[in-house]
Amino acid sequence: MTSRFVNLKRKLTRLRPACLAIAGLAALIATGDHAGARGGSERLIESIESRTAGEPIMAIVSLHSQRITVYDAQGWILRAPVSSGQKGRETPAGIFSVIQKVEEHYSNLYDDAYMPHMQRITWSGIALHGGVLPGYPASHGCVRMPFDFAARLFDATATGMRVIVAPNDVAPVEIAHPVLFEPKPDAGALAAARTAEAEVAARKAAQARLAALTAFQDSQRAMLPVRVAENLKLRAEAQLAAAETALGSAISDDAKEQAEGAKAKAVARIAELQAQWAAAKAELQPKLDAVNVLREAATAAETARAAASEAARQVAHQLEPVSVLISRKTQRLYVRQAFEPIFESPVTILDADRPIGTHVFTAMEQSTGDTRLRWSFVSLDGGRQDGGVVEPHGRARGDRARDSGPTPTDSANAKAALDRIVIPQDALDRIAGIAPRSSLIVTDEALSSETGKGTDFVVLLSGEPQGGIKSRRRNPGAEFGYVRPRGLPFWRSPFGSPFGTPFSTW
Repeated sequence: MTSRFVNLKRKLTRLRPACLAIAGLAALIATGDHAGARGGSERLIESIESRTAGEPIMAIVSLHSQRITVYDAQGWILRAPVSSGQKGRETPAGIFSVIQKVEEHYSNLYDDAYMPHMQRITWSGIALHGGVLPGYPASHGCVRMPFDFAARLFDATATGMRVIVAPNDVAPVEIAHPVLFEPKPDAGALAAARTAEAEVAARKAAQARLAALTAFQDSQRAMLPVRVAENLKLRAEAQLAAAETALGSAISDDAKEQAEGAKAKAVARIAELQAQWAAAKAELQPKLDAVNVLREAATAAETARAAASEAARQVAHQLEPVSVLISRKTQRLYVRQAFEPIFESPVTILDADRPIGTHVFTAMEQSTGDTRLRWSFVSLDGGRQDGGVVEPHGRARGDRARDSGPTPTDSANAKAALDRIVIPQDALDRIAGIAPRSSLIVTDEALSSETGKGTDFVVLLSGEPQGGIKSRRRNPGAEFGYVRPRGLPFWRSPFGSPFGTPFSTW
């Protein structure tokens, strides 16, 4: 028995009295606030009904409204209440993305707390997941969502989806500006051409392999007469040797005559078989030569196929969404693609001593009948109400915020921020294909230390509480938490830990 299960057994033994007591009260509790919070949260889930929802591009979590809204290229598609980090362990406001998805996850920091449909947004342990919603911030930094909503969102999203944690409830607004990137001319045509070339090369390689295999099988059939003639010749040579031995030991004239007859017969048989062998060998040799030629052709075709496939892969990779971040604090431009850094470059920000804010620009989709991309933006500056810190602890306040709906952000500040940016031409030339879901982040902040291996850009708003992440230490050696096998016997209250904190998160 492993030490983990020994400790688990001891824990269960110590908690058995408390567990029994809580189990006895479960029916009463189920009619109280916890069940009401869960049932109410499930009823508050909204989804778009006027159109078919597309692929989720971003999710915006409002700390003030305690609500998450999911958007596709056309607008919002899903909306539900949440419970973010409690005071002292606040969910950090900032820019993240989904970096790992685990359907059935248990916390490796907080007493194995159950975190179904977990979508991780930092390696230090901040995530979106299903949980109990008491109606106010109550987690240790994660974003709890209604269980049904978490499952639905888990099935709809892909790794890399942008997650914005905003002080207020903001909505993306469409924007156009010369600084926003456009797809490189003929990038799509080049990708299609490379893909077609790879498909042709694959067909040629398959045909070459088949031809080589057919020639080899033909040569094997032609090899059979050669081998038969060789075996019969060996038998005749053995008969000749036996006849010569008998002739040498023969005493009588009859014995000598009989041995000489056997010898002559063996010599004639050997000559006949030699002729058969030579004819079969002559027929076989062209087939062997053809096998060698076709094998070389198959090898060359496979080399061409691999090269064409790699060229197509590289072009396709260049068309994957690109993330660009421009930091006023460092005066640099950073580029990441598929969670990997591509390059960084100096960038000019006009009037660099003046704040520029934090803005997320997202390429949504290509305009109808045009190669240009539609862009939207979300601004995260100015998130505080009346100059104070957003602390939505009251239920009534959270309800009023949810009823008000997301507020579209003013495009004036975002356009003013883009007006101040001058990107060097060599950096523009190095930025690969810009496709839907590509993004440009403009911010006063520097990159968070959470940005690293297996992440997109992570930006934290320095003016907002970050208790939920400051209490954690990013540990690359333990990036992937464990997942308990299904069916492991473990008693757990349906309402949280035995000590009264509903589903202590991470």
